[in-house]
Amino acid sequence: MPKSALITGITGQDGSYLAELLLEHGYEVHGMVRRSSTEKFDRIEHIRDRITLHQGDLLDQRSLVDTLRASTPDEIYNLAAMSYVATSWVQPTLTAEFTGVGVTRILEAMREVCAEARFYQASSSEMFGKVLEVPQTEATPFYPRSPYGVAKAYGHFITVNYRESYDLHATSGILFNHESPRRGLEFVTRKITWHAAAIKLGKLKRLGLGNLDAERDWGYAKDYVEAMWLMLQQDRAEDYVIATNRTNSVRECVEIAFDEAGLGDWEPYVDLDPNMVRPAEVDQLIGDYSKAERDLGWKPQTSFEDLIRLMVRSDLELLSR
Repeated sequence: MPKSALITGITGQDGSYLAELLLEHGYEVHGMVRRSSTEKFDRIEHIRDRITLHQGDLLDQRSLVDTLRASTPDEIYNLAAMSYVATSWVQPTLTAEFTGVGVTRILEAMREVCAEARFYQASSSEMFGKVLEVPQTEATPFYPRSPYGVAKAYGHFITVNYRESYDLHATSGILFNHESPRRGLEFVTRKITWHAAAIKLGKLKRLGLGNLDAERDWGYAKDYVEAMWLMLQQDRAEDYVIATNRTNSVRECVEIAFDEAGLGDWEPYVDLDPNMVRPAEVDQLIGDYSKAERDLGWKPQTSFEDLIRLMVRSDLELLSR
């Protein structure tokens, strides 16, 4: 019997890469999607006929129970969330419901329907926020600086609580920023690579950005979903930081992207917009992945420069069509 997996947030960047990985490993893959007027399936269009989709919502307990009953999963990957930090300032209570309380709902549903399954929670480096040590490890205290980070911290700790209270195989991956050609255009790396391609092709003239000095530990989403899968193959459920242990600035991202697009100097094309600077910026987020390397045999495979260059090439191809 092939293993069965349920992915919430399957239409997102990580969900689509994880679905591909699980299919390669011979899984029967189920995805949960919300019934919404704007639901986009473009990231999973190429595998639609190989996966089973269920309608469900992290805000609705009954739908989660029904989805788990229908999919009978051996593994559950909870990737669904209000995933964009900036939006969490505009919709803070909705972010709390989805990204925080939603985790409790799915853990409760799991306890009721399939307590033997293994559960993965998508935690985030945004929980570290105003960092208390550099680099950050699994033991670094959290100090979130956005409603998103606060909600993720709730989701993280409720997962730990259910693991310890009910003996569930429940793991959190504390993933640092991870990007790809499937990243949404609202995220700064993809915004930069897409604009570099659009400017090169004469479709746009300018790119507006906020803080060029903001630094992040950026990795490749395709590498990171492998870490998620490896976590659920362990006999013991533990939490892991998944990162590259290096930081790059937004400015470096712009330099590499404009170079790959063949535009040379980027400065004539970029406008600095103070309205794009966050209300509270996180400090130096840089993750120490040594525990994951030791326990899971995982380490990042793709450098930041290679990642940005492959994203630009993908956007040039996308916009040339």
